[in-house]
Amino acid sequence: MPFQPIEPRRLYRQIADQLRQLIQSGEFAVGSRLPAERDLALKMGVSRPSVREALIALEVQGLIEVRVGSGIVVIAREPVRRLDNAHGPLEIIRARQLIECELAAVAARSEDSTLVPDLEESLREMESDIAARTLPIRGDRNFHLRIAQASDNSPLLAVVTQLFDERNGPLFARLGSHFERETTWKQAVAEHRAVVKAIERHDPQAARTAMSSHLEHSHERFSAGWTAPTETETPKSTA
Repeated sequence: MPFQPIEPRRLYRQIADQLRQLIQSGEFAVGSRLPAERDLALKMGVSRPSVREALIALEVQGLIEVRVGSGIVVIAREPVRRLDNAHGPLEIIRARQLIECELAAVAARSEDSTLVPDLEESLREMESDIAARTLPIRGDRNFHLRIAQASDNSPLLAVVTQLFDERNGPLFARLGSHFERETTWKQAVAEHRAVVKAIERHDPQAARTAMSSHLEHSHERFSAGWTAPTETETPKSTA
């Protein structure tokens, strides 16, 4: 029998696999509740963000459902959807934080006269979509990619583009459905504006700090406690 390549499994996938096995073995029957996210992290000796990503993966596969007030409920023994080896949403944010903070500093040194007007236009686009209760992904994407373009480095632009477009995957989409609200998007716009102001002042350290703060807050928003959406708060996607 020929050897097969060994692929390292991401931590959240290992957690999800263990929970899936417990569900399939009957340890957690359909209709029962899994332990709380915090308890799972303690029992398994892992971080809560890793557990969060694992639960999102199981929810995408149709095995569990996060119900506000009822906890994490098992709804099926077998997955109804296959899940590829996608990156975890929270680790994507951390990767972006490492890269985009320095790109913001580089952008602050740019002499491109169109940079700040382009960034301000992306913010207006986001605000328009928020007002229309539409997910402001287009303006958000334009903002981050325009900053990357200011580096005049095509490999870095490609990396930022790939990382941002992970938002279109099922894990990020499901995570966003739980945590992205009109209020959180307005907070993101305000954080973006702080980045623009630093770039406009040609202050690399302030731009680096503002971008780091924005992506740190993004991580915190996706790591918050599970909350219920309301009709008046949830931006609707046009997709």
